[in-house]
Amino acid sequence: MNVECEEFKGKLIAVEGIDGSGKSTQIYLVKRWLELAGLKVFFTEWNSSLLVKKATKKAKKRNLLTPTTFSLIHCTDFTDRYERQILPLLEAGFIVLCDRYIYTAFARDATRGCDRRWLRNLYAFAVKPDITFFFHAPLDVAGGRILAGRPQLKYHEAGMDLNLSDDPYKSFALFQEMIHQEYVKMIDEFGFDVIDATQSIPDMQEKVRDVICERIDLASPCWRLHQ
Repeated sequence: MNVECEEFKGKLIAVEGIDGSGKSTQIYLVKRWLELAGLKVFFTEWNSSLLVKKATKKAKKRNLLTPTTFSLIHCTDFTDRYERQILPLLEAGFIVLCDRYIYTAFARDATRGCDRRWLRNLYAFAVKPDITFFFHAPLDVAGGRILAGRPQLKYHEAGMDLNLSDDPYKSFALFQEMIHQEYVKMIDEFGFDVIDATQSIPDMQEKVRDVICERIDLASPCWRLHQ
């Protein structure tokens, strides 16, 4: 990543973590908090490009994706959103919130066997976020949250394509643990702000807001919708 967010008027905040770590809840609460304060906010999430979504869904359903094609199709999704949404809004002075950023690809695709250096080069065009929160959750905590609200795991979600286990629940646990270890390796490399995801939702949100307030002058009129 050769570009720093300092070159843009806006700010970029990303959240990362394994499934069930609470990151999506926390970034949604941040979104509502900033919106209620009258600030310019934009939210985007992983694997949501309308241009790529149908192709991704079809390929997953037919189990056509190798680790490399899986990686490239998600990179295409990210690139589309990056060029159409993230970059223009950073240039326009918005606070851009990302539910998962390029580090999701680094963790998941490396777990599926893609070369780590290749992955970093693949996403080298992407700006480094001003803040990246990593929600550090033990597998039993995160897994319990996922399985409590999702009676059936999807094939790729459970990591069944890796042949870790014939049991989707065991495969899911092994897959998530491998992803978690990839994230842990990235903490120092990318300067993640680590949040203890075993805490209550209000306690996590308080810590997240404290970090944001320390790094971004939210009182500045430049963030206001109506100046």
